Amino acid sequence: MPEIAYIKNNKVLKKRIIPCLDIKNGRTVKGINFVSLTDAGDPVELAKAYVQQGADELVFLDITATIENRSTLLHLVEKIANEINIPFTVGGGINSVEDVYSLTQAGADKVSVNSSAVKRPELISEIASRFGSQCVVVAIDTKKEKTGWKVYTHGGRTPTIISTLDWAKRAEELGAGEILLTSMNNDGTKSGFSLDITQTIAEEVNIPVIASGGAGAKEHFADVFLNTKASAALAASIFHFDEIPIQELKKYLKTKNIPIR
Repeated sequence: MPEIAYIKNNKVLKKRIIPCLDIKNGRTVKGINFVSLTDAGDPVELAKAYVQQGADELVFLDITATIENRSTLLHLVEKIANEINIPFTVGGGINSVEDVYSLTQAGADKVSVNSSAVKRPELISEIASRFGSQCVVVAIDTKKEKTGWKVYTHGGRTPTIISTLDWAKRAEELGAGEILLTSMNNDGTKSGFSLDITQTIAEEVNIPVIASGGAGAKEHFADVFLNTKASAALAASIFHFDEIPIQELKKYLKTKNIPIR
């Protein structure tokens, strides 16, 4: 029987459904395999809609901040934070504790670090010691190569030789409170999450893993929760374009006896 939830303090931890706003030039965008970006709407309006629909959390990723060598769009973070009352994770262009402070002041509950943490891993520890591990989400963009699953940086543009599993374990050791794992092979394809790498990582670390990349049907969420230890599942376009309303998805997962919020 596959495990469907962690048991902690005799309580089943409920699975989370998380919409993701990928932001470029102040607009929500969506691509396939990290390229071919198309406009998906106004991020503030989408954020408000997701709260009404029952999203458990919201992730905001300023996907070109690192490439353009700039900070995250603070004014937009603030606008969204003022409109929502669910946990809010923000990522993109975060390079220092000062950046994190600015984002928390603007309303972020957690921050997501990716390229900057690969370049300077001690950033994870610095953020965790100042704001607590619960504030640090390490986002890992991963792609299956001939030699196994490898980490990519700069919005999936830059390959590394780093093993995804090794990096996930190291991130946990350094103080990460959560891993956001995106399979680049599956991203935007709507063919389902990468169950193999998701299960490998979720088995090997003791912090929550958010599965990302590939959601296209309600069954894909059931698959990832029934066949891996992922704590949450993240998706973008299927929510942005109202292909699967969040309330409908949650009702479906409950019929599969998956503990959901």
